Amino acid sequence: MTRISPGRLGTMGMTAMYGSPDEAEAIRTVHRAVELGVTMFDTADMYGPFSGEELLGRALKGCPDELIVATKGGGVTLDETGKIVGGPNGRPDYLRACVEGSLRRLGTDHIDLFYLHRVDPGVPVEESFGVLADLVTEGKLRYLGISEASPANIRAAHTVAPLSAVQTEYSLFSRNVEVNGVLDTVRELGIGFVAYAPLGRGFLTGAVRSVRDLPAHDFRRTAPRFADANLEQKLSLLDRIVATADNLGVTTGQLALAWVLAQDGVTAVPGTKRRTWLEQNVAAAAIELAPATLAGLSAAIPVGAAAGDRYAPMGIPSIQRCMEFPRSCQ
Repeated sequence: MTRISPGRLGTMGMTAMYGSPDEAEAIRTVHRAVELGVTMFDTADMYGPFSGEELLGRALKGCPDELIVATKGGGVTLDETGKIVGGPNGRPDYLRACVEGSLRRLGTDHIDLFYLHRVDPGVPVEESFGVLADLVTEGKLRYLGISEASPANIRAAHTVAPLSAVQTEYSLFSRNVEVNGVLDTVRELGIGFVAYAPLGRGFLTGAVRSVRDLPAHDFRRTAPRFADANLEQKLSLLDRIVATADNLGVTTGQLALAWVLAQDGVTAVPGTKRRTWLEQNVAAAAIELAPATLAGLSAAIPVGAAAGDRYAPMGIPSIQRCMEFPRSCQ
């Protein structure tokens, strides 16, 4: 039997991407997470942009010092006002400025875990992690990670500065890391793997059955996986696990999260902006999945079964170049 323990909260949706933000509810959600024993909070400079870090800094003010804050930089190029003016940026001077800005917005003198959000194809990853290693030495960063990177880039970064975490999308509907070498690489090197969007960006909760179920200002309305034709195909896949969830007396989302957390060496950072969903996610810690149940879920939705790309074409290049075509990022 495998026991799971979700202790992380993703905060992207609190200020960006998933409809209109509700700051008061977001802050209450962070405070409730602390009450429930969540110990790590995940954000990034591009969430908002900037407002995600600012909100988390305000929400955690006065909270226990042992809480861990993870943030990310370099995923896009931001000017001083927060306007996106370019793609991934791994230049040392830019990353140093990213860290200084994140420290200021979070209201802290150090960042517990800092991820290179995306690999810049124009800058060797060794150069990017050279400056991040310097920032660790200076005490501004404690641990380092990388997000959506190829096995080659994970290895290259790890030779410059030890990686503590690799963060990549992973769920029953996004299982490419099982076959593209990423999971094998982190397990070999002893690096933690953090699954973001473990609930399939909300689809695995069963709350989204049509694009019309999404808020007006929600990026999923442009995501290929949420196009009506692709949703219809995935609904048939989702129905395969609903019966299992019903038999266990849990929600479909809790079962999907339990499956992710039961994978060897994997932790997850489920995101939400509301206390109701947070409490359901944390309650998944009480679920125990038998090996036969895990195997049955894996067989029900095999690798590559879900139709549609994860991002619209304009959002794919920096991710897909590294994930599906890793040689171009070596």
